[in-house]
Amino acid sequence: MFRKLFSMLLCAFALLLLMGASLEPETSLLAEEESAADSGEVSEAAPQPEELTEPVRPDIVHALQGTNPLKLAEGKETSGMEDITGSDPEPSGPAQSGQSNSSRDQTYVSLAAVAQELDPTASVSWKNNMAKVTTDKLTLTARVGDLYLEANGRYLYLPEGVQLSEGRVEVPLWAVAKAFDAQVTVDASTGALDVVLGSGAIQSGDAFYDAEELFWLSRIITAESGNQPMEGQIGVGIVVMNRVASSIYPDTVEEVLAQKNQFTTYRGGRLADRTPKESCVIAAKIVLDGGMVEGLETALYFDSTESSWAARNKECVASIGNHKFYGG
Repeated sequence: MFRKLFSMLLCAFALLLLMGASLEPETSLLAEEESAADSGEVSEAAPQPEELTEPVRPDIVHALQGTNPLKLAEGKETSGMEDITGSDPEPSGPAQSGQSNSSRDQTYVSLAAVAQELDPTASVSWKNNMAKVTTDKLTLTARVGDLYLEANGRYLYLPEGVQLSEGRVEVPLWAVAKAFDAQVTVDASTGALDVVLGSGAIQSGDAFYDAEELFWLSRIITAESGNQPMEGQIGVGIVVMNRVASSIYPDTVEEVLAQKNQFTTYRGGRLADRTPKESCVIAAKIVLDGGMVEGLETALYFDSTESSWAARNKECVASIGNHKFYGG
């Protein structure tokens, strides 16, 4: 009897061991799946990034896949670049090299696509909402929402800003071309765009900007509009440079600022001792690079009150932030 009971207990124990062995792998597998999800790893069965619906030229490759917002526009073997502009160009005459605000000059294109058209060796990356294009001659960055792109330390003004459209970082065609030292021309009869390549990169900011002009312009922008939006900061710089260019004002930035009864913030050496804000340095560089806020082409005055001499005697051409700007 004792032997039979012992045999039954032994069988029950063995059965429990077998049940435990069958449960253990399932528990372990669940833990591995949770661990993979926590670490960001993707199993082979995970869905792959959505395939591109647009054909892409074989010699243009994507910087990243999936959610990366640097997908390339379609690029075809053509004599020009009309197939990657995203819009049909209107007939125009000479090459576009300036920073005008006309709709023609603001034709937006995929930054990655055009960069790799202009230089097939260009690499494109994406981090912290900013696209970065790199060649052996050029470093270009464009952050979505900024009113400028930076190329070799140069700041090019984009009135409509850096945009994100259908998964692509887009900027005006003229700006990419200028960054690569290329000229965009338009066939007046067909409207087709063509690009003439130059050195491959824009001149560096260190070589381009006049240190004296940048010193004073960044400081007067800080003193007069350091608390204003970027366009307002640029506007103050434009007024100063419009005066420098005018025959009725002095010929240098410092002389314009030092003129009697004009910029009180210059007095007593206070302006020279001021540390400029980073955004105001950028605004100064944008102005020195030809950036123009629409409506301020003839602006020679600005103020923040309605009782100033300019408010009583000059036409208001724009209002930006707390400042009103007046023509000459």
